[in-house]
Amino acid sequence: MKRRDFLRAVGAGLAGSAIAAPAIAQSTPELKWRLTASWPKSLDTLYGCCDDFAKNVADSTDNKFQIQVFAAGEIVPGLQVLDAVQKGTVELGHTAVYYYWGKDPSFAFATALPFGLNPRQQEAWQLRGGGMELLDPLFTDFGCYGLPMGNTCSQMGGWFRKEINTVADLNGLKFRIGGFAGKVVSKLGVVPQNLAPGDIYPALEKGTIDSVEWIGPYDDEKLGLYKVAKYYYYPGWWEGGAHAHLLVNRERWNGLSRTYQAVLTNAARDAGMRMTAKYDYVNPPAMRRLLANGTQLRAFSPEIMEASYKAANETYAEIGAANPRFKKIYDNFVAFRKESYSWWQVCDLTFDAFQVRMLGRS
Repeated sequence: MKRRDFLRAVGAGLAGSAIAAPAIAQSTPELKWRLTASWPKSLDTLYGCCDDFAKNVADSTDNKFQIQVFAAGEIVPGLQVLDAVQKGTVELGHTAVYYYWGKDPSFAFATALPFGLNPRQQEAWQLRGGGMELLDPLFTDFGCYGLPMGNTCSQMGGWFRKEINTVADLNGLKFRIGGFAGKVVSKLGVVPQNLAPGDIYPALEKGTIDSVEWIGPYDDEKLGLYKVAKYYYYPGWWEGGAHAHLLVNRERWNGLSRTYQAVLTNAARDAGMRMTAKYDYVNPPAMRRLLANGTQLRAFSPEIMEASYKAANETYAEIGAANPRFKKIYDNFVAFRKESYSWWQVCDLTFDAFQVRMLGRS
């Protein structure tokens, strides 16, 4: 190679290197974002999921992408997370988006539809069954990008000051119940109340509400609900597997490199799995403690369950007739549920039922 050709080749190589280095740097700039949650710090599993997420992002980017987490009330109240992200007050939010079903009832599908899916099915529908693809236009309309981040598992039916045996016992009951389920129980005479987590205990203690559902033994114990209501009902048929979501301001999401988008996606996935695993770990001993403190465990009667199921289906038909997006998502959701349970009853259900029967013999 002639000397002139050699120098030209080296120069070209150096020029290529000079271009490549800034391109890498541009994909991983230093960023400082804020995340507001719907949860008080006392609910360490839900709030802790946000801390885990922020740590995952920092660890994955050598601290170039830092996220500061704020509890409910520190920037906005717990039920205003969607609005804060949509307006750009914060870049990120962690919430149960069914809180905002009044803006569009289709938000219920993202968290939990009454008599919907169990935790694994909800995950499968959203990630593999087309759920997130159907929900993405909804999130976009509200200026957000949504990422599933943690499932609270099947929930309890709540705390009541008196026993609830018949549908008639529900009439006039002021019941704190999350999200869309309030519309369903109102058909049974219940007066639904949508309160943020930090407001639940004071309302129950003062008698502003008669009963309350939150999540399950661990979180309910932390909120002290057993101190003011002794009857603990199950199952929470309105939340067979409730998903929380990470909301990202859509404009800020679109402005991220694909590298940082992947970092947020993977960090949310890992933090969410840890949250779900923690609930499965901490709920059994929490239930034992509640029972030791005098909690009376009760199952909803078949009459109440069947009336609730009927009310739920009537509600879906009414909303679907007026809301094409809701009907489109619902049709996909129901088809997935039918297919999933056709398999679930063959293996998972029979295995779990057998295991439970054997517990009494060991």
